Amino acid sequence: MKRLTISDIADAAGVSTGAVSYALNGKPGVSAATRERVLEIADRMGWRPSNAARALTRSRSGAIGLIVDRPAQVLGIEPFFMQLVSGIEMALRADPSTALMLAVTDDRDAEIETYRRWWAERRVDGVIVVDLHENDIRTGVLAEIGLPAVALGYPQPGEVPCVWADDAAPMEETVGYLAALGHRRIARVAGPGRFAHTLRRDEAFARAVETHQLEWSKTLHGDYSGDSGARAARRLLSERNRATAVIFDNDVMALSAMAAAQEMGVSVPDHLSIVSWDDSALCRLVRPAVTALDRHITQHGVLAIETLNEVLAVGTAEHVQAPAPILMPRASTGRVPSDS
Repeated sequence: MKRLTISDIADAAGVSTGAVSYALNGKPGVSAATRERVLEIADRMGWRPSNAARALTRSRSGAIGLIVDRPAQVLGIEPFFMQLVSGIEMALRADPSTALMLAVTDDRDAEIETYRRWWAERRVDGVIVVDLHENDIRTGVLAEIGLPAVALGYPQPGEVPCVWADDAAPMEETVGYLAALGHRRIARVAGPGRFAHTLRRDEAFARAVETHQLEWSKTLHGDYSGDSGARAARRLLSERNRATAVIFDNDVMALSAMAAAQEMGVSVPDHLSIVSWDDSALCRLVRPAVTALDRHITQHGVLAIETLNEVLAVGTAEHVQAPAPILMPRASTGRVPSDS
């Protein structure tokens, strides 16, 4: 169907296009009767203003950008980003004229180039940055080009406000919970070591291991994919003095590891306890249901939009601490077997 224009409304109302423009935009220049008639006809014909035209008059594009620098095959099955996008969309409902623009890039350079292009072409009003590195160069680039931004992760030097959550206390609670079940050999399968949140969790895990004086601990790094979770599980379970409990940095790795353990004849939780750092419907639907940390990811998305709106309104915002993760014990964890 042909897009409805103000000329169509003008023809139907028997007035000039200028009169229609005045009426639709609430400007003086037409009588009250004409304004009422034009608005009634426009509504009946299904008129909706053009976002592009509105952007020209208000210097806003009506879009928020999110770029994910992850392999597409990993992104497609990881519930974390679906929960994050859900929270972003929930927050955007308050302003139906603003939409989310999502892009997936192959590397950091491509991500930065996309930011530059979006801002040069006025495609977005601001962006949400994920997967921070230590001393992340992206925050400096965004400040340099003037693109408003909010980052998800621990606060970093620079001008980009962050939405973050404390991982140290939940890690201590998780290791303490497993130690209370009698586990003295606990491993951790983390995400990529280049991410700042991975390094923070590595440090927190090491402190918790020392606090609880574990007999044995080990940290391996994966890429959040099911394959990496399964490979790590097979490696850990093939060791002579193997782990009796493993903490995985996301649900996809945890579930794949549980399947690998079952293939090797290792019962969960009778001979191996499994914990996922991310909670999702997957963790609750499998059997045994997976013990996980509820990290309020949807709420992170809401807080990110609220913080970015503050940046767009006043030019700056404070860092925002999100609710702390909550450990949700389920059937995948149990007391250490007596023969271990």
